[in-house]
Amino acid sequence: MRISDLENQLVPKSAIRNPQSEIFPFMSARIGSCAAISNQVRQLQKSGKKVVFTNGCFDILHPGHIALLRRARAQGDVLVVAINTDASVARMKGPNRPIITESERAELLAGLDMVDFVCAFAEDTPLGAILEIRPDVLVKGADWGLQDIVGRTEVESWGGRVVTLPLVEGQSTTGIIERIIARYGNPRKANP
Repeated sequence: MRISDLENQLVPKSAIRNPQSEIFPFMSARIGSCAAISNQVRQLQKSGKKVVFTNGCFDILHPGHIALLRRARAQGDVLVVAINTDASVARMKGPNRPIITESERAELLAGLDMVDFVCAFAEDTPLGAILEIRPDVLVKGADWGLQDIVGRTEVESWGGRVVTLPLVEGQSTTGIIERIIARYGNPRKANP
């Protein structure tokens, strides 16, 4: 199942007890296409809200992700998280990834209080999503140098800012996968 399939199955935010729905009552869904989310973001920006954007695979959600998302949300009023599609993750991380499907990753992120919207992008970089959302603040982990952050020039050109946030040491999806294999073995190696 893809994010586009989820859009038709989502319960409207107004039907869910959510403090953000009291602040932004016209928001109907947390998960959507970048185009649909950009329309809602424009309304929020017109009302004076500062929109923050971050992106990544978010394959196996871990405390490092949570810390980054909390700090990202603190940079503004609304947090948009763009995730790589399954095909995009596989191109970047290899054929055995992602572990968690795109729709499941979107649902997990959308369930977090600090995340307002989740969309997906199929390209290898988030530039198209950034151009569509037009955030006021672009956030990446400090493992990215400012000069290497995709979308930096564009966000700064419309008066936005780019922020790098420190990572939580020892937290990564790859590390979790390696721990699982070390603890439980790799059945592919045991049964050639």
